[in-house]
Amino acid sequence: MSTLDLKPSISCRYDILSLGEVMIRLDPGDNRIHTTREFKVWEGGGEYNVARGLRRCFNKRAAVVTAIPDNAIGRLLEDLMLQGGVHLEHIKWVPFDGVGREVRVGLNFTERGFGIRAAKGCSDRGLSAASQLKKGDIDWEDIFGRAGVQWFHTGGIFAALSETTADVIIEAVTTAKKYGTIVSYDLNYRPSLWKSIGGQKKAQEVNRKLAPYVDVMMGNEEDFTACLGLEVPGMDKHLSKLDPSNFKKMILEAVKQFPNFKAVATTLRNAKTASINDWGAILYMDGNFYEATLRENLEIYDRIGGGDSFASGLIYGLMEGKTPQQAVEYGSSHGALAMTTPGDTTTVSLADVEKAMAGGTARVDR
Repeated sequence: MSTLDLKPSISCRYDILSLGEVMIRLDPGDNRIHTTREFKVWEGGGEYNVARGLRRCFNKRAAVVTAIPDNAIGRLLEDLMLQGGVHLEHIKWVPFDGVGREVRVGLNFTERGFGIRAAKGCSDRGLSAASQLKKGDIDWEDIFGRAGVQWFHTGGIFAALSETTADVIIEAVTTAKKYGTIVSYDLNYRPSLWKSIGGQKKAQEVNRKLAPYVDVMMGNEEDFTACLGLEVPGMDKHLSKLDPSNFKKMILEAVKQFPNFKAVATTLRNAKTASINDWGAILYMDGNFYEATLRENLEIYDRIGGGDSFASGLIYGLMEGKTPQQAVEYGSSHGALAMTTPGDTTTVSLADVEKAMAGGTARVDR
């Protein structure tokens, strides 16, 4: 049985609530960012993607807390998010100054990569409305106390946006814990975000301050080292990225330092090329390790959002009281499927995920 004690769904307005920045993604398709003459537009953000996946694929009641400037670009972002089905009542709409000197929508330019050319992202998110959120801006007592939330998710991307966003997370998680809401956190280390505000040292300071409030911690090996400063004596740095022993040592050290972690999960990815990856996952829970079925030579169409879709599948399994093995399989299968379609967010169904879990083939469905 799971060690996660979820509040009854009937007593909560939301099954899942995410806190984070939602950006507009400008996708050049098969072209490069610096040579294209057109972009497709999507919405996306590490924390938001998890809530959206739980709504669109797993039919959970989902909401997002973020901030958006009240202008035409902000309303475009709203329109994209409405398609995602996530409740938007807790968006903080910020007056626009006319030219973006004070506030704007964050933009994320990402090209997919192919073969030996890796995927590449270029963010343009300075002065974004979400990065300027500060303590006191959100009525967390109303959200967690009056409305009620089963599961709250946030992560290291939002924590890195400014000097104030980590304070917002602290305010949120302390209130969530007060009302018995499960808290998950994806470390999601991004060197570019921490570079100008203290680098890896600052990342560790912030994330170690947040970690004691987390029930379910997620991240890859680099995340745990960069964000939590975990160093495991004797761990062979030259092992294959998909050798689970590396990750198991790191996870055990994480649980030792933060005994509040009820579950720790990580994806396993070996990028042979931008288009071909080996893909797996590990979950540590109730004192045991559970490994998802390894997918070798998985064909990748758009890798952005694969980890977020893993998180939403894993959370679905845990929320539904599935076994830990089933939960990690839901996560791994959903992440694998999400990388077969364009955009940051999922376009697959629960039936698609369960077919993949059962070893279904790619033969046409008629």
